[in-house]
Amino acid sequence: MAQSLLPRVRDQISRAAADQLDWVGYSARMSEALRTVIPHDRCCWHTVDPGTILFTGSVNRNVGCSGSWLAHYEYEVEDVDKWAFLAHSGRLAGALSLDTHGDLSRSARHRSHEAYGIGDELRVSLVSDGVYWGAAAFLRDAGAPWYTAEHVRAIAALAPALATGLRRSMLHEVEAAVTTVDYGPGVVVFDAAGNPESVSPAAERWIDEIVEVPAPSTPFESKVVQAIAARARAIEPGTDPLELAARSRVRTRSGAWLLLYGTRLSGVEDGRTAVIIQPATPHEIAPVIAMAYGLSQRECHLTALCIQGRSTREMAHAMSLSVYTIQDHMKSIFDKTGVRSRGELVGQIFLEHYAPRWELAASPPSGWWAKGIN
Repeated sequence: MAQSLLPRVRDQISRAAADQLDWVGYSARMSEALRTVIPHDRCCWHTVDPGTILFTGSVNRNVGCSGSWLAHYEYEVEDVDKWAFLAHSGRLAGALSLDTHGDLSRSARHRSHEAYGIGDELRVSLVSDGVYWGAAAFLRDAGAPWYTAEHVRAIAALAPALATGLRRSMLHEVEAAVTTVDYGPGVVVFDAAGNPESVSPAAERWIDEIVEVPAPSTPFESKVVQAIAARARAIEPGTDPLELAARSRVRTRSGAWLLLYGTRLSGVEDGRTAVIIQPATPHEIAPVIAMAYGLSQRECHLTALCIQGRSTREMAHAMSLSVYTIQDHMKSIFDKTGVRSRGELVGQIFLEHYAPRWELAASPPSGWWAKGIN
């Protein structure tokens, strides 16, 4: 039954993408569209940074999970059907009832929220062209029928289209553009056990601008902040000296971009971590914007060179390609981004995401331009 309804749902996904909804509106539209093939009583949607697969935004509907709970069960505890595993394995989707062989209590995640009347769960990782953009979960109340293999196949089949729509919706502002105040760097500190210790006023203001629906009960319970802190705690000392894995580029409600990164602290008490929040620089956000438009790895590199003001011949030399090949690639870039010239590419597409100017670094952090989910 679910499979026969897929063409209609795909059409609804295409129409939603054409309507240029922001990602909160897009997820709401998709939740309703999917009810015909994926019956659910509750659901949640999350955007992720494709470079580090950490959460950048969250929308929960009838699901009351805290940021610390979500980070713990996604990034710290071994469990069934974690989103990162579904994305990396290529499975994309999984039902808890099927993957626990009918014993939901085998899942630590389920045991933690069973008392709230939650039954089976169907999870899907949203991967488009090899890039992991987001995650969603659909839950049934306790006592409701469990999900079947047909449901899993249906949501897995729809996942690429959902991911493509999500990545484009992330380019649209959740609220009308406003003049963004630069509050300066903010910091949130956690003890060795992950309990909150302190938060700066600037961090509180930045967290208030992150897209999380409903808003966290306290700044410490931000799902985005908790994900960064959990990753920072999980990194073995010495294995990530530049601390690139505990980073996330986050777009605020007003369209501004933030960089959040976690770090271990040294001092009297070992094991403490901090999450620093600050405005993102152009070279940090350019890659995610380029990939959100569906540009290939080579097109991303060409776009970076274009923003740097390189001529066609300079671009050809830098990439060991012919001038004609560069021109073909640039035409593809224009088609994907909906512009007609290099000036429009820089001015209308990228400068709207960062002002007052671009300053692309010669060597962006490893993985920042990465294509795929290796």
